[in-house]
Amino acid sequence: MRRLVASTFVSLDGIMQAPGGPEEDPTGGFALGGWMFNYWDEAMDLSAAGFTGQDRELVLGRKTYEIFEAYWPYQPGEDPVANTLNAAKKHVASRTLTALHWHNSALLRGDVVAAIRALKARPGPSLQVIGSGNLLHTLQAAALIDEYHVWTFPLLLGRGKRLFGEAARPCALRLVRSRMSASGVVMSTYVPAGEIRPGTFAAAEPSDKELARRRRMAKGSW
Repeated sequence: MRRLVASTFVSLDGIMQAPGGPEEDPTGGFALGGWMFNYWDEAMDLSAAGFTGQDRELVLGRKTYEIFEAYWPYQPGEDPVANTLNAAKKHVASRTLTALHWHNSALLRGDVVAAIRALKARPGPSLQVIGSGNLLHTLQAAALIDEYHVWTFPLLLGRGKRLFGEAARPCALRLVRSRMSASGVVMSTYVPAGEIRPGTFAAAEPSDKELARRRRMAKGSW
């Protein structure tokens, strides 16, 4: 069973929409596209975090595929990121596209969760999701993601498409690596760590005030 790795850039409040430029994804009236530009540091290792897809097969949502298809094939031949992405095998999840024109790309047919499970069961390199927010939500809900590379940028965007929405499946994560760039970007790697195990710091014997507070909560008047 091969691994499925997800890599994404997010703001401190969890927004992942249009990090690269104003025209990348202004849907929903999002006007802050390009928010990561002024934090970029050439020492950041895109390849190590999976953002180049090196030695992996890509799994992309339709919108991220179209953004990449319109950009990477037109970059200079000496650009190593462009060369890697252009050459990589690309699996594209879409209900609307009928043909793909970017080199080495193929549509995922039928139910995307079943298609990804089948991909994971085949022999081959690890699978890499880059961006692709809607697809990430689906894969996270199906517990198909084996590793997350999340680069958190030190800014608040307030609104926009989020890495994890209200429908996210609750689960524990374990931090396995983390470092910080000179500009304050926290580059972290997480792996799933099973179910959440709630606990409490509350006293074994609640005070009368606490019992009264709980009664108000039960009545909806707190």
